[in-house]
Amino acid sequence: MTASRSSERYIDHRARAELLGSVGAGVLGAGLALLFKDALATLAVPLLILGAAMHVLGMYQKHRLDVSETPGPRWITWAYWTCWLLLLGLAGFVWWSQVGE
Repeated sequence: MTASRSSERYIDHRARAELLGSVGAGVLGAGLALLFKDALATLAVPLLILGAAMHVLGMYQKHRLDVSETPGPRWITWAYWTCWLLLLGLAGFVWWSQVGE
């Protein structure tokens, strides 16, 4: 079964809107963290771990659902794997910064 042109366009636009909303939420969180940096300093690593775990779970579940449906734009797959690489880099950075103290 192949998707119609209009549904492919819908999937692409929906994915872009979802990505924009997710990045916006991340930037908002970063802004809040900087605003309340002194109060949140002791919670930095636990919040990073919790946020990363929630993000990984949501990202994995969404990817599983997307793979079982009509294939979307190629950039979605690139964004998915880029996100995994960035998360691994972040985990390494957090680990290194904690070990280096």
